[in-house]
Amino acid sequence: MWQPSERYPDPAVEILHPSFAPYRIALAAVERLATGCRWSEGPVWFGDQRALLWSDIPNNRILRWDESSQTVTTFRSPSNNANGNTRDRQGRLITCEHDARRVTRTEYDGSITVILDQFEGKQLNSPNDVVVKSDGSIWFTDPVFGILGYYEGHKAEQELPTNVYRVDGQTGKASVVISDIDRPNGLAFSPDEKLLYVVDCGVTPRTIRVYDVVADGTSTANGRVFIDAGPGGTPDGFRVDVDGNLWAGWGMTPALDGVMIFNTNAEAIGRIALPERCANLCFGGRHRNRLFMAASQSLYALYVNTQGCVGG
Repeated sequence: MWQPSERYPDPAVEILHPSFAPYRIALAAVERLATGCRWSEGPVWFGDQRALLWSDIPNNRILRWDESSQTVTTFRSPSNNANGNTRDRQGRLITCEHDARRVTRTEYDGSITVILDQFEGKQLNSPNDVVVKSDGSIWFTDPVFGILGYYEGHKAEQELPTNVYRVDGQTGKASVVISDIDRPNGLAFSPDEKLLYVVDCGVTPRTIRVYDVVADGTSTANGRVFIDAGPGGTPDGFRVDVDGNLWAGWGMTPALDGVMIFNTNAEAIGRIALPERCANLCFGGRHRNRLFMAASQSLYALYVNTQGCVGG
């Protein structure tokens, strides 16, 4: 049974290196905002609505938490087993759909536009996570998790390699920007967009790789391991703050469940312990200083003394 901390500072917010101390707010605690999901993923903040959307993949729905009323409603059902979500630079919802094997945009009137569902005449695998760059381009990962069975999508044959794609914001043309990761998962840009971080789920232990974004911003180069997750470490979705720190969903054991925070030198500086594995997270709230964590069956939040980058 989840019980919020009655003490400040919240012992669930752990300082692993003194450099993390300024990011912890002494009078802020981890809060559980909602529960009752099967597998929570893809949180995205809508400041104009004071609301958070997140995916409950096996239940085939996107849920909506309203900040003013503290209530949860269904935003979309069925959702085509939606996974990752973000907003484009015009504020529209961008969604990765496992079951339909596509990336979509929800227009202002609620209609849905398909961003990409095929590449070179072959169907995508199961788009997983997505970010939007400042030039309007959409970058997403395409592992096979949604076509392995019927829990998060439907069983199907793999037609394409597990690439990371870029869809041009002006022309809509798609291109492969990373092709050397077996099962790419979460992804995020550094604050200056000169680096792209991507989780590699196809190796043991899992890693977070980093790539240089080439000068024109349309491709990557020089991929290398940035973080080795170590025994049992399972980075999934993550976001970057304005100082370049990575806040990564983590877990699979009680000792690891929660969020790990790494600095730009790949050093673990902080941890947020949760009673469930955290799959993905985002920054939101009026000042982008509230961390929302989609963790297994629940949604958690914590105010922190930093802000998330725009575009995650």
